Amino acid sequence: MKSDSKVKREFEGDLERKVGLVNKTLKEIFSRRGLISKELRVPVRYALMGPGKRIRSAIVLWCCEMISGKINRDARIAAAAIEMVHTYSLIHDDLPAMDDDDYRRGRLTCHKKFDEATAILVGDALLTLAFELLAKEIKAPAMAARLAGELAGAAGPAGMAAGQMADLDFENKNVDEKMLRYIHTNKTAKMFASAAVMGGICGSADEKQLKRLREYGLNVGLGFQISDDILDVCGTSKQLGKTSGKDARQGKQTYPAVVGLDKSKKSAEKIADKAVAALESFGQKAEALRRLVEALLNRIK
Repeated sequence: MKSDSKVKREFEGDLERKVGLVNKTLKEIFSRRGLISKELRVPVRYALMGPGKRIRSAIVLWCCEMISGKINRDARIAAAAIEMVHTYSLIHDDLPAMDDDDYRRGRLTCHKKFDEATAILVGDALLTLAFELLAKEIKAPAMAARLAGELAGAAGPAGMAAGQMADLDFENKNVDEKMLRYIHTNKTAKMFASAAVMGGICGSADEKQLKRLREYGLNVGLGFQISDDILDVCGTSKQLGKTSGKDARQGKQTYPAVVGLDKSKKSAEKIADKAVAALESFGQKAEALRRLVEALLNRIK
């Protein structure tokens, strides 16, 4: 039997390889002539190629690999697309009109490195480019349409945009746990669910498998957001790669603020158990996805 430390090293090595593959795919995209104008190349590269965790894009690759036994080109394109949409959301989230943050991923935010107008346009460019890639690079038209629809649903007005709007609307107001879960589910968890489902689609998963992958992704995403909330209270700016303690100062609705730190940790553990349970039918093939749940949970311990 493998020791816990060896299993941890193997998982971290696997994640590093997935991140490397995503970065390689993004670099290949950047190398194409005419895809990104010369005026936008520098700020787009700065925003997209920063030292991000790439968790969502790694989930795309893991889910495809689990279903089909390999990572295909469609999964690489889907992973790149979801990373672009995620990065766009961070750029706009950091703007003065939104969360007004100076640091992201351990360095200056896009509007601080360049200016507000550039940051807005970089976000617009990345969001649009994600769907251009899905439309042009996925060979099977039906799969391209399904992937684009899945990503749009998670990021759009009934997904991430809705969650961000509610997040702004309820600053400095009293909310219950039900509303908090609504905000976090839309703002964060639906993009994780989309990542898992997109990976499954690329691997030709059946509908039952896609349903379980969606359940896994929703719970992983919600757990990830709770852990971020906890780290904002307990962690340092260096750990977070962004300004710590900012949620409380802005009156943001977070799990520690609404239910307390201890209950937040217990909620994260329960959600982690649900994520792992959703993987039961996949057996040993889902080991990396289980390890991801454990890794995210350990961020709050």
